Amino acid sequence: MKKFVIAALSGSLAGIIATSQIAGPLVAQEAKNNASVYEQLDLFGDIFERIRIQYVEEVEAGELIEAAIDGMLTSLDPHSSYLSPNDAEQMRVQTRGEFGGLGIEVTQEEGFVKVVSPMDDTPADEAGVEAGDFITHVNGESLLGLTLDKAVDLMRGPVGSEIVITVVREGEQEPFDVSIIRDTIKLTAVRARTEGTSVVLRVTTFNDQTFANLEEGLMEQVEEAGGMDKINGVVLDLRNNPGGLLTQAIKVSDAFLEEGEIVSTRGRNPEDGERFNAGAGDLADGKPIVVLINGGSASASEIVAGALQDHRRAIVVGTKSFGKGSVQTVMPLRGDGAMRLTTARYYTPSGRSIQALGVSPDIIVEQPRRSPAEEEEEEENNRPSRSEADLRGSLNNDSLTEDEIRQIEEDRAKVEATAALREQDYQMAYAIDILKGLSAFDNE
Repeated sequence: MKKFVIAALSGSLAGIIATSQIAGPLVAQEAKNNASVYEQLDLFGDIFERIRIQYVEEVEAGELIEAAIDGMLTSLDPHSSYLSPNDAEQMRVQTRGEFGGLGIEVTQEEGFVKVVSPMDDTPADEAGVEAGDFITHVNGESLLGLTLDKAVDLMRGPVGSEIVITVVREGEQEPFDVSIIRDTIKLTAVRARTEGTSVVLRVTTFNDQTFANLEEGLMEQVEEAGGMDKINGVVLDLRNNPGGLLTQAIKVSDAFLEEGEIVSTRGRNPEDGERFNAGAGDLADGKPIVVLINGGSASASEIVAGALQDHRRAIVVGTKSFGKGSVQTVMPLRGDGAMRLTTARYYTPSGRSIQALGVSPDIIVEQPRRSPAEEEEEEENNRPSRSEADLRGSLNNDSLTEDEIRQIEEDRAKVEATAALREQDYQMAYAIDILKGLSAFDNE
């Protein structure tokens, strides 16, 4: 018994010594780190006072502090930033779907402002601004060295006023100027139409209206077609969609999935991770889906494309997406301002992160750019040609009934309509051709 007590005491003593040896350095290191932080804060205070007292011009103390906060946030990544009370209010307005501006989503790349995508039917879109363009000057003033928020501030202005941006575009030898008249941007989140027997859902942004617009648009097109059995599939057009609300991306994905994970987010701490799963119900009743993406498809668009691709629910067509795989949380601050902070990365159902990599399409289809010479040559080749039916005195086809002939003519008209669409939107025509092929396979 005595030996047991001695052994227990010696074990406890060893535990105390081991704990002291481990915990002691940790506490000392933490104290050292805290001291270093306080020293840096003191340094900040010294610099702040010197600027406030000795700078060549009088400066507003509040503006200095805001600039320091914004600098701290923007040094983290291109998507974290400080939102002044005015900027925070504008962000809330944009989320609701109506705001003033040019109609472009921008990011910053190596000090330059890069267009993620122009929004449909906005001044920037109508002026010819394209995804991937770099904006170097605004009204002759260089943007190099400015933060993204400062650059965006230069592009803002009263509705109806003119702005001239200088653009550098891949494939163009020289920068060129683009004149744009600022306007009120009214975003229609989803536009629905029918091409032949395919429903096209053009999703321009993910705001509060997106899922409701998508559901309503799809149902209207199906009703006009005479029911879901008259539809051969859905094209979900996410090209040049810069993203938006994570909640809406989840709802749109869930609209076409019966079950399974849609997206997961993983933050700094493992316990902060979240998984979002689909519920029962498919708005398209299992009909084939083709998702169109390009380099302007970012964030929420990539969540939808990645989820439908991983679940083999859709064929993704187009070019590689933008590659923004991070989640920003907007945190209200005192004084009605806010902080936009990157708090997590998101992952597709298969567990892949698309940060900086993007979603790779199942079928790569470039949107061809044609020169004036090519257009002229094509016009020459497309001049009306003659067929047997055009010859005087040609024989009639007496093996078909009038209804059969009419059906053949209607089918031919649909094919010709798709062929004509290739001249306007090659990627869209390709997507519709895929749906036709899948539909024919299903019918067999």
